Amino acid sequence: MAFMEKPPAGKVLLDDTVPLTAVIEASQSLHSHTEYIIRVQRGISMENSWQIIRRYSDFDLLNNTLQISALSLPLPPKKLIGNMDREFIAERQKGLQNYLNVITSNHILSNCELVKKFLDPNNYSINYTEIALQHVSMFFRSEPKWEVVEPLKDIGWRIRKKYFLMKIKNQPKERLVLSWADLGPDKYLSDRDLQCAVKFLSSCSHPYIYKVIFATASESSALVIRHFSEKGTLKDLIYKAKPKDPFLKKYCNPKKIQGLELQQIKTFGRQILEVLKFLHEKGFPYGHLHASNVVLEGETCRLLDLENSLLGLPSFYRSYFTQFRKINTLEAIDVHCFGHLLYEMTYGRPPDSVPVDSFPPAPSMSVVTVLESVISPEAMKNGMPTVSRLLQMPLFSDVVLTNSEKTQFKIPAKLKEALRIAKECIEKRLVEEQKQIHQHRRLTRAQSHHGSEEEKKKRKILARKKSKRSAFESGEDQSMKYSNSNNSAGSGTSSPLTSPSSPVPPPTAAGASTIPSPPAAPGPPPPPPPPNLDVPTPPELQPVNSTSRSALLSSIQNFQKAALKKTEICDHSAPRIS
Repeated sequence: MAFMEKPPAGKVLLDDTVPLTAVIEASQSLHSHTEYIIRVQRGISMENSWQIIRRYSDFDLLNNTLQISALSLPLPPKKLIGNMDREFIAERQKGLQNYLNVITSNHILSNCELVKKFLDPNNYSINYTEIALQHVSMFFRSEPKWEVVEPLKDIGWRIRKKYFLMKIKNQPKERLVLSWADLGPDKYLSDRDLQCAVKFLSSCSHPYIYKVIFATASESSALVIRHFSEKGTLKDLIYKAKPKDPFLKKYCNPKKIQGLELQQIKTFGRQILEVLKFLHEKGFPYGHLHASNVVLEGETCRLLDLENSLLGLPSFYRSYFTQFRKINTLEAIDVHCFGHLLYEMTYGRPPDSVPVDSFPPAPSMSVVTVLESVISPEAMKNGMPTVSRLLQMPLFSDVVLTNSEKTQFKIPAKLKEALRIAKECIEKRLVEEQKQIHQHRRLTRAQSHHGSEEEKKKRKILARKKSKRSAFESGEDQSMKYSNSNNSAGSGTSSPLTSPSSPVPPPTAAGASTIPSPPAAPGPPPPPPPPNLDVPTPPELQPVNSTSRSALLSSIQNFQKAALKKTEICDHSAPRIS
């Protein structure tokens, strides 16, 4: 159908589940008020950041709209006098930073439209309710049997998905709910395959899938009509909430926290696992399990929103499982989401953080065993069980299913191949995002470790040790040079002898004993012989190597002049006299 416009060329489909972080960089005081300059960042990349300017009154307005959540948020109090003092502004800035930290770390608040619009006005300034009404009105022009009763304002958590209570004109008592949703970043089906897949949903039936009455899609969005459940969803049962109330009011801060009975946990868990196994066997991607996507009809659970994966919408728990590289398939995503759901059914509230280090007392240890296999640190590190393995665990294996409704879920061969390719593309984008987050985390840890006070002290100690070692080695070099110069000055460059007064110990050859130095200094050496003496050099005066200096020294001391033979002096200018 052509009742919805095609998105403009180059339109970027944002992933609304990517967390936003906000840091107040500075403040500036004007004549009558103070402005705070805030750096907002989407995800882990500093390149994907921008600046916004907000006054305290903007924070106050946001806080008033978030009061519907019934949460106690730490907004700094107002001050009429002295609110321009420098010290007060610095203190208020710290309080506002803490306020931003709280709302951006809360899973429900951080994904709501109010917070997104406050931090990212450029991408969230569109009125999606008005857009949805326009598309729905155009749809009713070609389908006059439907009629809108009222908008169901903010009953869901998605910013780009709106709900309307409807009825059929000839059946005014029957209530229906229409959901309209924009396309998401994981939309990998072609327009033709998308239309075929969405229309296929209305022909499907399964005991644990909520029936679709009508569904259609265009190049930019999709529209689905189902029966309105007066009892609401599984999350409404857990939180004792009214289905028509806004999402923030129902689930942010429940008045009474109480889990379900053990038999309900076992039955509901078994039914949900059965339908997940069925979808995996059929090759139909899901990945959107949470308590608000499960409708209750008596004691039967039925799964909602199978169209989400076809439209490319991100999962409610995406910001959780992108942190763990073991969760890299749609089946692993479903198992991880089932862990969240089982925890919520057991304890009446979601886990404070994932992975969960320790679990409170449960109605049965078999519940804790399943939870430990799915959302414990060991499961995140070593991998989680498959859906088939969960069905074999004692908590679910003895549950008897009595629903005999027929199943009709035959996917055409061409569409099945298109779904397989789309599933691989979804998993590929997830793996790439997990890899980037993992690398960023390692870099952040390294920088934090390098900048820690303990590491700085270690580096200073190492630097001092290195400096001392260098100084010591430099001193040794100078000492060696000084010693060598003294040795050269004491012995002369032409003589291998060492002066007896030299402090250098005499070297010894291998296997030879050391000869001690004589106790007394020797007398003056004899005068050198005449240059033309033809007298052979006595053995005592023949050159010796450096290893026998002590022996040579002893020979010099024992030298006797009388032992020398007389020699004749030759005069070449006169005749030789015999």
